[in-house]
Amino acid sequence: QMEEFASVDSLKNQLDFIVREEKAVALEEAKLVKQMEEEKQLQEMRMSLVNEGEPTTSDKVVSVLPYLFPLLDSLQYAGPWVTSHPDNALAQAAALVFTLYRSISLSGFLAFFALSSFSSNLSLNRLVRFNIQQAIYLDFALFVPGLMAALLGAVGSGLGLPGTGVVTEYLSDGVVLGTLATIAYASATSLLGSTPDQVPFVSGAAKSRMVTPDMFDEEGKLVGLSRGVEDDDVNKEE
Repeated sequence: QMEEFASVDSLKNQLDFIVREEKAVALEEAKLVKQMEEEKQLQEMRMSLVNEGEPTTSDKVVSVLPYLFPLLDSLQYAGPWVTSHPDNALAQAAALVFTLYRSISLSGFLAFFALSSFSSNLSLNRLVRFNIQQAIYLDFALFVPGLMAALLGAVGSGLGLPGTGVVTEYLSDGVVLGTLATIAYASATSLLGSTPDQVPFVSGAAKSRMVTPDMFDEEGKLVGLSRGVEDDDVNKEE
């Protein structure tokens, strides 16, 4: 009989162990489900703060408009071409548009601040915000050839070098054509609903300024760079 009691106790202990294991597994599963639900709610909250959805038709059209800013500023480099083509209707139209644009006091600064303000509006679709940032950086890039042309002209005049005017004219034509090509690419890509993020240097700068959902903490406060941007920076350093 002692052996029978021992076997019953052993069986009871085994059953108790199985019950405890099942309770532990059930508790762990409940914790996992709760954690997944909390993560889902957090992600939904973050997504509600930033418009990362698919762009609508109106979003695609609106996203192209910011490129008017660098387009108008690039017309300052079209001077040599306009001068050498006085009978060209396109040249005259470009001259008229640029004159009207420059007739507005502080037009460039007003356009810059307006675009900067819109870029911080997270209710705008991501495509619109990205193109705003890219248009701003593209406009910044136009300062570089202007500086190069000024330095080239100063050096050429100081040293009496011939042909600097021709080089400056070619440089100006290249800036206008390059800007037009970039805007054409960005506009066509945006109208197709994709992000035009393949512009060398400029697109990288625009990406670094984009606010993404994972930049917000559990309380909905903006805390810093997105995980993707941090990883890119780490990879570059390595």
